[in-house]
Amino acid sequence: MKVKKLVLPSIIIIVLFAGLFLLSNRSTNPSKKAVSSRATSFDKMQYSIDAPGSIWWIVNKKRTLPDGYVPQNLSVPKVQLRLDTTAEQMKIRSDITAPVEAMFTAAREKNISLLFASGYRSESYQRQLYNSYVAKDGQAAADRYSAKPGTSEHQTGLAFDVCEAGTNCDLEISFGATKAGKWIAQNASKFGFIVRYQKGKESITGYQYEPWHLRYVGTSLASELQKKNQTMEEMFGL
Repeated sequence: MKVKKLVLPSIIIIVLFAGLFLLSNRSTNPSKKAVSSRATSFDKMQYSIDAPGSIWWIVNKKRTLPDGYVPQNLSVPKVQLRLDTTAEQMKIRSDITAPVEAMFTAAREKNISLLFASGYRSESYQRQLYNSYVAKDGQAAADRYSAKPGTSEHQTGLAFDVCEAGTNCDLEISFGATKAGKWIAQNASKFGFIVRYQKGKESITGYQYEPWHLRYVGTSLASELQKKNQTMEEMFGL
């Protein structure tokens, strides 16, 4: 009988301490739901979408570059190039040559041989291109696939066109259905790149689907855009 009298108070004390511990834990620690929500929220203020040179700088038909803008840090990536290394179009911002090279290496490991087709374009060169397209197809058609001078992402040094080595590199929409095009769509975000002009988003971006046109935005934004199937304009409410 003495044993029973001792056991009962002990059990009561243990239960009380357990209850107090649970209450304390609940008040000092956020719920799992709150932690999860905070962990998955995306910070849209990490970089500026307006400042020239920012990796999130949004350039489109309505958001033009400063007159005569030229990136100060251009270099040639060590990948397979369409033109000679002396060609201006074979340059890109030097701070993104590493992810370009890493993506080309990863593609090669999957037996996909990518070709760096066109990177930086000066405003004057973009003018030549745009005028030639207008002369060939008319302005309405040209505006669907070519940027007017002063509005091209290529001029930022953050964008480049890619094609498959051993082809004519014609940059056709059909590239998106090739092994290389599909691999890029699925894996470019791992290296910080997005397919800038997506299928079905022409009314938002202003350009037809271009599975070959890649833009560097960093891995955090690239992953977020791919997850949500959004363009930069949609993400930032433009």
